[in-house]
Formats: sequence, structure tokens, C-alpha cells
Amino acid sequence: MKKTLLLLLFCAMTATALAQPLPALEQVKADPRRAYGTDYPYPETAAPLTKAPKGYKPFYISHYGRHGSRYYWNATLYRDLDSLLSKAHRRHQLTAEGEAFRQKFMAAKDEMAACVSELSDLGWEQHQRIARTMYNNFRDVFKRGGDVLAISSLSGRCVLSMASFCEELTQCNPKIEIRQQSSRTTLDGVVPTDRQNPLRKTWPKSRPRFADHRGDFKYDDHLREKVIARVFTSTDSLPGNPGAIASNLINLYTSLPSIGHEGMMGSIITDDEIAARWEAENLGSYNWVFEPRYDMIPVLRDIIAKADNVISGKTRRLADLRFGHDTCLGPLTVLLGINGADRDPADPYAVKDCYQNWQTGKAANLQLIFYRGKHADDILVKCLLNGAEATLPLPADNAPYYKWADLKRIYTDRCNNVNPNE
Repeated sequence: MKKTLLLLLFCAMTATALAQPLPALEQVKADPRRAYGTDYPYPETAAPLTKAPKGYKPFYISHYGRHGSRYYWNATLYRDLDSLLSKAHRRHQLTAEGEAFRQKFMAAKDEMAACVSELSDLGWEQHQRIARTMYNNFRDVFKRGGDVLAISSLSGRCVLSMASFCEELTQCNPKIEIRQQSSRTTLDGVVPTDRQNPLRKTWPKSRPRFADHRGDFKYDDHLREKVIARVFTSTDSLPGNPGAIASNLINLYTSLPSIGHEGMMGSIITDDEIAARWEAENLGSYNWVFEPRYDMIPVLRDIIAKADNVISGKTRRLADLRFGHDTCLGPLTVLLGINGADRDPADPYAVKDCYQNWQTGKAANLQLIFYRGKHADDILVKCLLNGAEATLPLPADNAPYYKWADLKRIYTDRCNNVNPNE
């Protein structure tokens, strides 16, 4: 009997340990590419899911996904590097490693310049994989077929991400009928900040508290100097200051796995070096997603309204899918307080424990899975962030499952307590 109790206690402790994510710095150590932040390509591993409480079955999904991996968003990066490396080559200012990199860059520059900001093959595949995983995890939602609405930003990479996802979902079950929209009339539900949004409003901004204590964060970064020394014998008379040159090289490096050119830069930069500076970079990211969190109130209201219509029987939709950008998904995670992202710590060293910028990487996505019990109004909701179960700032008697009534009430109040600027 004693052995049995000890075994049960060990199993319970093990289950609890498995349920607790590793500390942020340990996660970066385990996968240094997480330090790429918003350039982090969507992970291929699937997270385990907690079984639904007895008697509950999923019936509806509300989703927001960032576009998949793409070429760099700004053509200036490729143009500046082309000019820089060409001039350094002519002036014999490249190291042997720098010259090897230049040759590989020149071989690929036309492709990269032509595809600026466009979805890559990997980006298409990411959304296929996410769609199939969603279908396999929640077959009860989709097995009989039915209607799905998908809306996208006006950006081509988002439209193609939507097309990839929806095509894969209908491959899983041809009885699923999906209407896809990329229209100014639906922007308020996916990219409310778009200037073409006819309902666009200006919402108040606020600085995170850590910003007043950022000077307390001690950080010694010599990566820029190391990168410059590995590529150039001298930067005299070359276009751009050394800081801007190094930043361009780092930005290129973190973008290469998304476009099939990993290895182009040799050992000029390493993942471990990027990882060593992640915590400082993450502070800037938190500032960037915290300030505009109220801009995403229209998206949150869209999520609540569409779910309410399904639950009340006004519509019989299986899922609502939204395809947008990290500039929306990041602030939305803060507005929702996913995994404590709304905690707003004053200590800059505590930021990494409530927000990690890789959570809004390429093809990052939020899924709210709705479950119905034996009674029509007995609804639970589970939140997945990038396929992993996430916490919400709601009463948690049965986490990661939350009562719809609590979710609707608390988030409706959160939206109503903030008014747009006049």
C-alpha cells in the first residue's frame, strides 16, 4: 500500500512538472532559435493536450494566425547589403569569411530582391501543418463538415497563408465549406489598425512599467563588433555606420531559415550568440506589443461576438479563422493576458517570465477551442498558443478549461473599460 501511494505521488509530481513550462532562458538554451524572436520559424513539434472534462466535446474554434515564414519585409535590407558587400569587395576590405559570404549572397540576391515580403515555401507548409494538426486534434468539430469563415489582411502573404490553411482543412474533409475574404469590410476583425479600415479608431497607448527602470538592466553586448570583424578588415569609406551594418547582417541571419538559405553566412554569426542577447531584445519586444494592446479591442470583440452567435444558435459555423500580422497577434496576447502577458512588471528582469517574443514568430497562432457539456449553455473554452495549452486571467477551477460565461464577462468588461480617443 505504501509503495502504491508513493508511486501515485511520484506520478502526480511528474504530471505537475510536465505541465510547467521551462523558465524562459532555459527554453532559449534548449532551442537557441527562439532568440530570433518574431523571426522564429514555427516549431514542428506538437505539444501534448489535456483531455477534456468528462461529457464535454469541442464544437467550435476561434483562431488568429500570423502569416507564415516570408522573405525580409523591407527591400532596403537586401539593397544595402548588396551595395555594402560590392564596395567592400572592390576595395579589398573583406575577410576570407566575408568574401565567401558575399559570393553566396550575390548568387541569391535577385531571388531575395524579387520576393521581398512574400510568403516562402516554408510559410505555405507551416499553415498546412497547423491546419492538419487542428483537424486531427479536434475532429469532433469538423467530422460532419459545415461552414467556416476565414478572413485575412490585405497583404498577399496573409492571403496565401489563409489559402494554404483552408486548402489543407478541406483536404482533411471535403465536406468543410470555407468562405475566404480579404476585404476592407472585415479589417476590423483581423487588422483594425489598417489605414484602409473604414471603422478604424485610435486607441490610447501606455508604456509598460519596466520602461521606467530599464536602466537597471545590465547588458554587455559585443556581438556587433564581432560580426564586423568577421566580415570586414575595415569599414572605412563603406556605406553606413558600423552599428547599422551589423544590425543588417544580424537581421539577414535570423531571416535565412525562413527562405531556404540557411548557412549562407557560415559562422559569421551563431545561434548561441543571438541567444546570449535575447533577454535584452525581448524587453524591446514587450514594449512594442504592450503599448498598442488596446488597438486589438475590435479583434477581441469580434472573437466574442462570433462565438456568441454560434453558442446562441444564430450561426452554425464550425470555425472563424483570421490571418494577420505579428503587429496584431503580439498586442492581442497582451490584451488577453495569455500566460500572464498582461502582468506589466516593473522589474525589467521579470519581463521574460510573462512575455517571450518568439511566441509571435512566423505562423504563430492563437486558438480558442469551445466545448459543450450536456446542457446547451454549459460551455468551456481552452486557449492554445502555438499549439500549446495556455493560461488566461480567469477563474481557473478546471484550467486549462475556462467557463465561457467568465471569459465573455471579463473580456467584455476589459474592452468596455477603454474608450477610443476622440
